[in-house]
Amino acid sequence: MSKFLLSFFLLTLPFLAFAQQPLYLDDSQPIERRIDDAMSRMTLQEKINILHAQSKFSSRGVPRLGFPDFWTDDGPHGVRPDVLWDEWEQAGQTNDSCVAFPALTCLAATWNPSLAWHYGRSLGEEARYRGKDMILGPGVNILRTPLGGRNFEYMGEDPWLVSTMVVPYIRGLQSNGVAACVKHFALNNDEENRHQVNVKVSDRALHEIYLPAFHAAVTKGGAWGLMGAYNLYRDEHNCHNEYLLKDLLKGQWGFDGVVVSDWGGCHDTDQAVNNGLDMEFGSWTDGLHTGASNAYDNYYLANAYRDGLLSGKYSMQTLNDKVRRVLRLFFRTTMARRGHGALCSDAHYQTVRRIADEGIVLLQNRGDVLPLDLSRRPTVLVVGENAIKMMTVGGGSSSLKAQREISPLDGLKARLKDVATVEYERGYVGDTTGAYNGVTTGQNLTDTRSRQQLIADAVAKARKADYVIVVGGLNKSDYQDCEGHDRKEYGLPYGQDELVEALTKANRRVVFVNISGNPVAMPWHDRVAAIVQGWYGGSESGEALADVLTGDVCPSGKLPFTWPVKLQDVGAHALKTYPGTWRDGHKIIDETYSEGVYVGYRWTEAKHIRPLFAFGHGLGYTSFKLSDLRLSSSSLTAADSLTVTVNVRNTGHRAGAETVQLYIHDDKCSVDRPVKELKGFAKVALQPGESKDVKIVIGRDALSFYDEKQGAWTAEPGTFTALVGNASDNIVLKRSFILK
Repeated sequence: MSKFLLSFFLLTLPFLAFAQQPLYLDDSQPIERRIDDAMSRMTLQEKINILHAQSKFSSRGVPRLGFPDFWTDDGPHGVRPDVLWDEWEQAGQTNDSCVAFPALTCLAATWNPSLAWHYGRSLGEEARYRGKDMILGPGVNILRTPLGGRNFEYMGEDPWLVSTMVVPYIRGLQSNGVAACVKHFALNNDEENRHQVNVKVSDRALHEIYLPAFHAAVTKGGAWGLMGAYNLYRDEHNCHNEYLLKDLLKGQWGFDGVVVSDWGGCHDTDQAVNNGLDMEFGSWTDGLHTGASNAYDNYYLANAYRDGLLSGKYSMQTLNDKVRRVLRLFFRTTMARRGHGALCSDAHYQTVRRIADEGIVLLQNRGDVLPLDLSRRPTVLVVGENAIKMMTVGGGSSSLKAQREISPLDGLKARLKDVATVEYERGYVGDTTGAYNGVTTGQNLTDTRSRQQLIADAVAKARKADYVIVVGGLNKSDYQDCEGHDRKEYGLPYGQDELVEALTKANRRVVFVNISGNPVAMPWHDRVAAIVQGWYGGSESGEALADVLTGDVCPSGKLPFTWPVKLQDVGAHALKTYPGTWRDGHKIIDETYSEGVYVGYRWTEAKHIRPLFAFGHGLGYTSFKLSDLRLSSSSLTAADSLTVTVNVRNTGHRAGAETVQLYIHDDKCSVDRPVKELKGFAKVALQPGESKDVKIVIGRDALSFYDEKQGAWTAEPGTFTALVGNASDNIVLKRSFILK
């Protein structure tokens, strides 16, 4: 009998154990039921603990219930190296190097949503390997002024383009069980005085220009996290802004994720509690290097919140909504079944190179000077500090410790070693520091020559060279492409204009490669043979640049922003609304977006201003013909969709890719609308002589504007025109249709 009982006990033990397992640990149960069960078991202090940071980049889990700590990390272009628990100093680890992905401006310039998915997927794998649960990105703020210090982290000026590119990025990233934290919500369009800027913008511009990418991230991308911005809107900081977070994001859009404060973006317990903030990080720090020590229990959502709950000042309902959102985040990440990820894999480097290859934009190519003619073993002179300077270190919170970074000079030397002679001259001296937040490049960029001597030495070699490739532009130093400040001027720094002018007098085959995340002034553009926008290409930037310059890759990138001739050709500067006007007391600076919806090409077309290079512009080494524009119907109702079909033929002698761009013009409207607006695009790769039909489907949303009187999107019946081309200034086909 005793043996029978023992056998029965052993057989039933697994079932008894299963029966005793808490529901919240049963991953076969719906997440909401698991959340209910977990919340019922949590103490007040445990609920408070998960709402605020416990270190520079982590928040506490619920150890008693088996919820691990939650780890965030920058950034949108790679996984930031680890810092100490409570200091902005490097942790000194040897396993926190990473692959540096191209800056998001480069990704946007590919106009290729499938690459955005691979970008997110690869980045998420690196994050998983490093034990990170949330990546603080991507950034989707609109380029309003080319002086914006963080424009390189964003995806350009057009809300349709940014929206289309951010959705697959988020899906790819979160497919690893790593949360995206889309930033910076909202209206964070410049860096100067970023904690004090109060943006004044029309409801129409807010909804048509500055919110669509966030809306797409939430409703189409399914983002699990969203970061509030430093600036103010309607006189409330955006990390606890009632309208943006509570009414719009969580109310109208139905966002079920968490709102995370930017580091130091929280300023008030009452507003943080009541206006929609869920997780507080980095209070009393700028998110870069300064901060109070071990102040986490003094955060606005820490002891002050707990004491207010105990006194009855704050409701338990509000607390439980925050806790529910954070637990939902945990079940999607730290409590989910996830892979181990991968770090610095060959596949990740291949993704980086393809994105950089497709993102590089050939802006100008007089006399078909590119690709380089290597048939006679030419002498190629490379000039410029940016040809040798590492660009993965610096720029603010997106700074990385890359496993490797191929410079433009090294990339060209490797590609041309057997077919050309490559020489180098510095040309100019810019930023020689090579360090940021404890990460150093190991480069010694010191050069004691005078500016005049540097130019003279470059000119002397240029006279004997077959090609001169100037690799210049900006870098990631303060007041350039860098967080915390905006650029001080539109022109190139370090006397580069003088250098380029001198080189064009010495050689007729000067190619200027601009490394930046912003447009820059180019007063010499008509005197250089070619201009290439090289971006910050990440780990494989040098190899990708060599791919394009030699013709191994046919360039197919398109500009994600308008490139103005001068700063006064930009609405924010023409109307003198940037950087704003200080209030009495110098604590708040009001910045009025007086240009309304007329940002980028919308402004230049309305004002009949010819930019240096138009939005969507980008050349290649082959040619394409767009023809046979067809509409699936000559009319549609608000519930219908419309398919726009166009034939694309490669009429050149090289394989290449073209991006078909669809713009919509509203022939007659009750409100003033831009001349045209991007409402669809498709990239197609073709062999020489090959042709394909490209289809773009649009719906009512592509015809709508935000009606401020109704407080809603409206599509007025009438005639619209579909405009098709390969750049905003090169429309070659058009056809009208009617919205009934």
